Amino acid sequence: MKRKCALEALKYIQDGMIIGLGGGSTVAYLVEYLSQEKKDIQVVTPSYQTAQLCLQYQLPLLPTWSVDNIDIAFDGCDEVDLKLNALKSGGAIHTKEKIIAAMAKQYVLLVDESKVYETLPFHHSVTLEIIPESMSIVKKQIEQLGGKVHMRSSKAKDGFTMSDHGNFIMDASFQHVKDIKKLNNDLNNIVGIVETSLFVGLVTSVISVDDAHVRVIK
Repeated sequence: MKRKCALEALKYIQDGMIIGLGGGSTVAYLVEYLSQEKKDIQVVTPSYQTAQLCLQYQLPLLPTWSVDNIDIAFDGCDEVDLKLNALKSGGAIHTKEKIIAAMAKQYVLLVDESKVYETLPFHHSVTLEIIPESMSIVKKQIEQLGGKVHMRSSKAKDGFTMSDHGNFIMDASFQHVKDIKKLNNDLNNIVGIVETSLFVGLVTSVISVDDAHVRVIK
């Protein structure tokens, strides 16, 4: 299914484009197909793994800071709904992903059908990149919004997990969210939060696949 999704995404890419590529296995297949097609494109990515693949397949890479406009960007997510709200959780590179999404004329999510919902269920936590000094006050204000907070840590590192920018990664779980836009605004108004993994007003379309069908949600 992931290969099918990547092949569908390939149809949107034309010579001369600057494209954004996120992380994950579906994007990895897309990188492979782009190298086979020998399209005249340049790539911007928030993912070290995707960057390594682009180097391996000899796709030209641009640093994100060097561009202010991207023709089309592709990424994955953990949940997306029919209003094109999306939630990511795992990679903790959502701040860099949002920078690319904000620059992209089209920001397209590549998913299997099991990740598409009528409205976001928040089965996954909202990942927050926070300034280390703000940890206590952010925790307090998230709890006032009805969230449960967990500081992310790793067995591979002593202390809390840190972002590529040297900030802490916090996970906030929410249940029975009635107004996604309000939650998004409330989170963005908390001083100390750099960015959240809740994507509202950024996704332009979703390519969703199952065993039998390809569906484009706009």
